[in-house]
Amino acid sequence: MTHVVFIDPTGLAHEVEAPLGRSLMQIAVDHSVPGLLGDCGGACSCGTCHGYVDPRWAAELPPRSETEAFMLEGVSDPRENSRLCCQIRMTAELEGLVVHLPDEQG
Repeated sequence: MTHVVFIDPTGLAHEVEAPLGRSLMQIAVDHSVPGLLGDCGGACSCGTCHGYVDPRWAAELPPRSETEAFMLEGVSDPRENSRLCCQIRMTAELEGLVVHLPDEQG
């Protein structure tokens, strides 16, 4: 089993088990991580699973799709390392991935 660390808006770290193949959004929702909503259930249509992936992991991630890039245009405080957690599936290479959650979702 792999692990991912979500840093909630208060700065509290939530290290959770991350089954291979599950999206980061599904993993966060499964563990009731505060600060990540996932309202659309992973359809890449709402932006409520926005997170800031720690830059040291950038090379391990798949590139943003056009749909993800479009959805990120509408999130609060987008940054270069902004990603939608529904679009990133856990792999062994992402063991220990750190994702900071924004102050506001939705």
